This record gives sequence, C-alpha cells and structure tokens, in this order.
Amino acid sequence: MAERLAHRDLRNRSSEILRNVSAGGTYEITNHGKVVALLSPPAPDGSLRIRRATSARPFAEISRSRTSESTASALEALRDER
Repeated sequence: MAERLAHRDLRNRSSEILRNVSAGGTYEITNHGKVVALLSPPAPDGSLRIRRATSARPFAEISRSRTSESTASALEALRDER
C-alpha cells in the first residue's frame, strides 16, 4: 500500500523519501488533498510503467484544432526558445 504524502512533505523530506523509494517504497503525492502523482521505483527491466487510459473515447472522436501557423513554423519557434 502506498503511503500518502503532501507535496510539501516531499520537498522537506526528499532525501529520506528517495531512500525509501530506492528500497522499494511507493508514495502517492498529494496537492491540496488530491493525489496528483505516484512516486515508486522503476520497473526491474528499466521499462516505463504503462497505465490504463482514463477515457475510453476513440481518438477519431476528438475534435481537431486548426491554426493559421504551420507545423514547421511552430517547431522552429519552439527550437528558438532553447
């Protein structure tokens, strides 16, 4: 069972908490009482953990956004920000 931990406690006790995670501990991190993250050791094989989608809505049903800016210019602008 994961221990519930406020984000403030994570900040204040980060060394202790990371030692516990390294030893196999898991924490549910909360912000204003709502669970917003799960802190746990990586999978033994180094792969990322995959979680089930929160919506069963097919991608085809999601409305597309239209913009006057081209993808190329948007990417160029993002690269310029680096």
